[in-house]
Parts: sequence; structure tokens; C-alpha cells
Amino acid sequence: MNYVTIINNQSISLNDIPEIQYFEFFELNLGLVQDAVQRHCVNYFGFPFDKRVKLFCCIADDSTHQIYVSSTIVTAQESLLSFSAKNFGFEKFEREIHENYGLKYKDHPWLKPVRYPKNRFDQSKTMANYPFFSIDSEELHEVAVGPIHAGIIEPGHFRFICNGEQILHLEIQLGYQHRGIEQQFLNKQKLLQRATLAESIAGDTVVGHTTAFSHIWESLVDFNLTRDIAYSRTIALELERIAIHTGDLSAVCTDIAYQLGSSVFGRLRTPIVNFMQEWGGNRLSKGLIRPERNQFPFTPELAARLTEILNIYEPDFLEMNEQMFNLPSVLSRFERTGVVSHEDVLSIGTVGMAARMSGLKRDIRQSHPYLLYSEIDHKPIVKNHGDVYSRVQIRKEEVKQSMKYIRTMLNNIPHINENSIDLKTPKPNSFAISLVEGWRGEICHCAITDEKGKLSHYKIKDPSFHNWLALAIAVRNNEISDFPICNKSFNLSYAGHDL
Repeated sequence: MNYVTIINNQSISLNDIPEIQYFEFFELNLGLVQDAVQRHCVNYFGFPFDKRVKLFCCIADDSTHQIYVSSTIVTAQESLLSFSAKNFGFEKFEREIHENYGLKYKDHPWLKPVRYPKNRFDQSKTMANYPFFSIDSEELHEVAVGPIHAGIIEPGHFRFICNGEQILHLEIQLGYQHRGIEQQFLNKQKLLQRATLAESIAGDTVVGHTTAFSHIWESLVDFNLTRDIAYSRTIALELERIAIHTGDLSAVCTDIAYQLGSSVFGRLRTPIVNFMQEWGGNRLSKGLIRPERNQFPFTPELAARLTEILNIYEPDFLEMNEQMFNLPSVLSRFERTGVVSHEDVLSIGTVGMAARMSGLKRDIRQSHPYLLYSEIDHKPIVKNHGDVYSRVQIRKEEVKQSMKYIRTMLNNIPHINENSIDLKTPKPNSFAISLVEGWRGEICHCAITDEKGKLSHYKIKDPSFHNWLALAIAVRNNEISDFPICNKSFNLSYAGHDL
């Protein structure tokens, strides 16, 4: 067989992953994703290998819970057939591979830079010569927004081509800020340092990314996850979802000048993040999740406190949503604004909420379950219109769903096991993958170890990597004044993209 089949949070020997010729690799993976509803690429990346580049492609089958992994070895001197010419869901992956290693493609639609990392292959490609799409017309004009924004928004540049107030095209240029996180996972040798790096990938997804790193590490050292650890992580993931969705509902209201919703949802976020501080000492959950241990066990006292908070939060949350969704001035801004079709989300390979808004049921909690999600029997919230209204509705329904899950879990708190970190070296010459459904969507971490068990490659994919293009499509034929509400309804990550 020309690929190996694994499951989420599994590590295997590198020797178990077949190395095949590039054309066979090309045909294999394009064939695997012909059914774009059931299968999609969760990661595709290059790895320096003996002055060549070894490519790994990971295709997830959402109906069987399996992940198909294959590899090939290529050189920068070759001119390769592009996956993206046949399936646009690969275009960002191939652009990154080209940017990092200089691999050439015969027929890629547009090999423009992705991130401008410090160690990029071609140092002549800079922000100053970014190849923006342009149209020569006396009737059209360009509008530039960023990279410097108001408040605490991270740097990113938005270039609009407009006909009057109507947006014809938006190009999103990122890559302004890097921390070299993937390389730092190799440079740092202490487990605590690496866990801290995972917390810093995206500041609003601390639990999601740190859980993915913890699962990678635990699979590499054959750590058997105890129920109390799985319980705490599941609770934390759903609380992070509640907190961010609530804050984003506030921000969406701000963008349409609905001050009551902005104030109430903003207030409701506070007790959720304050509980995280009561639990683990940090409102953003930093320090809460650690590999191989239950850093801050979830106790009956914490359960009582969380129940009290939810009892106060829930009626206000439901009442505010009822008022908001019955206000014609709000609905007029939400409905049919920023539409992305089902065909488009399939084509570009969106994940998480940006897939479920248009009828694509893509949710790792169901398709590749981990922690306690098999017991919960999670059912994804799916809408069909692909507009701001659908995205806001998903946030509301997912908050209600997360509260239900948490309340059920609070009825059966597991016994706390005494765990001490076993500082074993990870298995040598191994490949590991972890998928986690963050509040924004699918997170994927991959790790490769060398012959001594040291990390030799670490690859991170935040869901924003898939979804920024969906925002660019969403604003087409909308008025430029609708961009803020479209942007916030996605709330994608600059940091998670640029790494």
C-alpha cells in the first residue's frame, strides 16, 4: 500500500510511512480527496532531508476516523505538478512549501508568499514587492487597511478593489509578525518550555493548542491518559469556546452599533474567564494544561463554583440573544451579508465554524474524537446560508451546547490520580499527529523525531490557515462598510497564521 492509516493522537515509526514517487504521491492524495465532503487535507508540509525535501501529506477521512499519511522525496531542481491546479484546498500548503524550500510548481495558480518567515528560501521576496492583484480601470479604486490597526489587533494588510462602495476583490496579506515558534519547539529542550510555546501560538486558543501539543508528546512517550486529565481538558476546551464566542458576540454587536448587545455580551464573558483564573491562575488558561499531568485538578468545589456561574450566566445570555435576534435593525445587518457558498467552502477546504456555516459538517470532536467527546456523543451545529447570520447563530448554539455538555460532566467528577511527569525521551524515528477542535475549528500538530528521539521537525496548523480565504470571498459584492462585521463574524487569527 502507498500510504499508512493511523488515527488521531497516534505515533508511528517513520519507516511505516511509505516513500513513493512524486507522481504517484500526486495521484494518490488527489484521489483521496475526490469526496471533499468526507475527506480533506489536515496537513501537508515539507521536512529537510539529506539536502532534499521530504513531503508529508495527511488526509483525514471524517466518516471512518482514519488519517491517511504518505510521503515523497523531491529536490528544488524539479518542476512539480501542483495539487492546487486540481484541488484548490491545497493552495496555501503548496505556497508555504514553495516559500520555505524553493520547490517549483509547473501550474500552481499563484505562488505568492504566505508568511515571509525569517528563514524563507528566497530573501528577495519582501513586503515591499508583494504581488497584489490589480485591475487597470478608471472606474475602480483601491482601499488599503492596515497593517497597523486600532486597539490590540495584530498586523495584517487588507487591499480592497472597489467600484464605488461595492467590494469586487479583497486580498489579505499577512506575515508581518513572527516568533519562529515551530523552530523554537526544536531549540527548546525542556518540556515546560515547549508547553509554554504551545500556549503562545494563538492567545485566544491557549487550551486548544496546548492540548494538541500535550497529545503529541504523550503519544510519543506512550503515556496513558488518565480520566481525570481527559475530563479537565474537555471542560477547559468547552469553557474556552464559551468565553471566546461570548466575547465575539459582543464584538459583532459593536460593529453594527448595537450598544446593548455589545455591553451585555462583554459583561457575560468576564465571569467565564474569571473562573479560569480561579481554576488555574490565569484568565486565558495559561498554565492550566500540561503534558502527562493534571496541573490543576477539577474538584467538587470548582464544580459547585462553575455551576453557580453558569446559573447566573445562562438566563442573561439567552435573554440577550432573544432580544438581538428579534431586532430588525440587527437582522438587516446579519442576514445575506458576507455569504460564502457550500461550493466555495468545499473548494477552499474551510474548517470549523467557517465550514459548518455553509452546510459542511466538519468537526474533529465528532469525526476524529478525543478526550471525552466519544462519550458526549457530540453533534455539530450546522447552518446552511454561509452569511454573518449563520456564523453568529453557530456561536449562540455552540455556547448553549457547551453549557449542556459541562453541566452533564459536572454530575460525575472523576477521581484525581497522582501523576508525576516521566521524563522519558520520545520514541526515535517517529511521526505523530494530533487533531483538536478549537473554538475556531480544526487544529493540527505534527511532530517528527530523529534517531535519538529528539524533535527534528514540528508543524503547526491553526484553523485560520484554511479560513482567511473564506473571509476574502465573503466580502465580494458587499459594501465596504460591511467588512468589519464580516471580519469579526469569522474572527480569524493573525498570530496563529504567522507563527
